[in-house]
Amino acid sequence: MLVQDALAAPAASVGIGLRQPHYAALFETLPALGFVEVHSENFFADGGAAPAVLRQARGHYPVSLHGVGLALGSAVGVDPWHLERLARLVERIEPLRVSDHACFARAASGHAAPVHHANDLLPIAFTPAALDIMVANVQQVQDRLGRTMLVENLSAYVSYADDAIGEPEFLTQLCRRSGCGLLLDVNNLMVNALNAGAADPLAVCRAFVDALPHDLVGEIHLAGYCEAEGLVIDDHGSRVRPDVWALHEHALRRFGAVPTLVEWDTDLPAFEQLLDEARHAAAIAWRVATS
Repeated sequence: MLVQDALAAPAASVGIGLRQPHYAALFETLPALGFVEVHSENFFADGGAAPAVLRQARGHYPVSLHGVGLALGSAVGVDPWHLERLARLVERIEPLRVSDHACFARAASGHAAPVHHANDLLPIAFTPAALDIMVANVQQVQDRLGRTMLVENLSAYVSYADDAIGEPEFLTQLCRRSGCGLLLDVNNLMVNALNAGAADPLAVCRAFVDALPHDLVGEIHLAGYCEAEGLVIDDHGSRVRPDVWALHEHALRRFGAVPTLVEWDTDLPAFEQLLDEARHAAAIAWRVATS
């Protein structure tokens, strides 16, 4: 199969992260995509240009809502206002999937102190207590939305001394106990392995994938990373790296035809370059499905 035909192949369910500079190109060309994904918080308003664009996109493609603000690992719980805005958006758009991250961002300094939001995806400790908190928060979100959600593994630049559960087991227990699914970001796995100084980062990431049950993963994310001052950064600002492509193929061979998203959030390329990345992902999916 030619790469340019791959997006139209039945085996391919590949989408792109839709960002404002690409709106016009998407609607002018209407490429063959499995879905588009947007950041939920950008569309919380009831009126205006943003919701209108999302409705237009929904008229052509299934839409996946990917959040960055629920802070599902926060001990102070989920922000009720945020959850209500998300629920209203879900009712309006009827998305294909809803997802957010295995992180925390909300905290208070004391019992009666105001809650502050860090506006970042802060890593959680892999402990029984943190697992209980996240299970309860995910269940609250799912109960309000009336549907299951996906939770994404994080690129984390610190770890905690009291970590007691391996990350694959933590994510598995989260999904089993709450009923949610996993959004597996394979770029995040690679970033973490590289920053940990793994002798064979790809082997470490493959072992992580193999430790997850076959039925857990509902979507895969792909993105580019960069290196700066000895640190590998999940910046979503370049093409997917060869090692991440290899890990993506390994994940598809383990989990089957899982929908895959190409994320590109900084230093946005020409729309055709983003589509080229999506075609590459679709070609891999086709190769795995037919081999």
